[in-house]
Amino acid sequence: MYFSVHAISQVSCLADLTGKYMHTQGIPVINAEQTADILRHIDVKEAMRLVFTSLAHGQAVQPEQKVVLLPDSRGDFINYFGVDISRQLLGTKISPYLVTEHKPVITAWTLLMSTADGMPLMLCDASLLTTERTAATTALAVELLAPAEAQTLTIFGKGPVARAHLRHALTLRKWKEIRIWSRNSSQESDTLAREDGLPEGLLKVCASAEDAVKDTDVLMLCTSSPIPVIDLKQLTHPCLITSISTNAPGAHEISPRALPEMDVYCDYRQTTPAHAGEMIIAAREADWRSEDIRGDLPELVTGRAARPFYKRHVFFRSLGLGLEDIAIADSVLSYLKKQDN
Repeated sequence: MYFSVHAISQVSCLADLTGKYMHTQGIPVINAEQTADILRHIDVKEAMRLVFTSLAHGQAVQPEQKVVLLPDSRGDFINYFGVDISRQLLGTKISPYLVTEHKPVITAWTLLMSTADGMPLMLCDASLLTTERTAATTALAVELLAPAEAQTLTIFGKGPVARAHLRHALTLRKWKEIRIWSRNSSQESDTLAREDGLPEGLLKVCASAEDAVKDTDVLMLCTSSPIPVIDLKQLTHPCLITSISTNAPGAHEISPRALPEMDVYCDYRQTTPAHAGEMIIAAREADWRSEDIRGDLPELVTGRAARPFYKRHVFFRSLGLGLEDIAIADSVLSYLKKQDN
């Protein structure tokens, strides 16, 4: 049978009123509050590792994302697709970027479907899931690319995405200092450390970007800025730089002209160069080609890509994949099934 809109809406109301995951009359519709609870029980980084392993072994298909522009420069919405035959799953996430008089509105919902019978399995608010899978993907890259002896981690940004990156990166190396810098940061180090459950003295809130990146080993850019947030000349020795950027058209957190001078990696070389702002601009203006990418996550998790030697800066660009959304949504669904048993 096909599930009607009425059935989906009814299930959603039941979930909101009871706080339980009821889906006896249709597919489960999971809101943001419920996903926040479920995420505490999911190993997201390992779910991402499986995604890229499936891609490497030809068991998954990752089409390019599709960006649809809204009329009159009112924003866009990005469609993230993916198929993972090893899990018998396909799905899509739709993420609108809506321009308003004030702050842009960004939402996201993921639909999960079965490749066995073509039926829908779950609809979930993907806002928190997107944050977690983005941070976990970056963490996987840091695990695979950062120097083994890395001791100093710097994070640009202090919002939910930056804090998720901090959580996921915390155990990746034996950090002696973690620094945070934001253009509008007013919180003290001890406050942030207490909120994130960090050991005393590990976290430092820096007054300037230059102080934050001095002698750092890993720099995570977790901002919503559409323009560069760091002058790479401020970096005092070669380090790993990770970037997620934002979904504003052409957004980039570093100068595109820096790409030819770095060892560049990405989440998936088949799709990222066509949509990452700095890569598009670098290919057009800076004598850089997508063929210069040294490796992506499918190659890194299977040992097919060479690790960097840190003779110069290393740049990892994550664009976000539909397969990542499918994997984390599948983890949510698997958790729900366990609760039903």
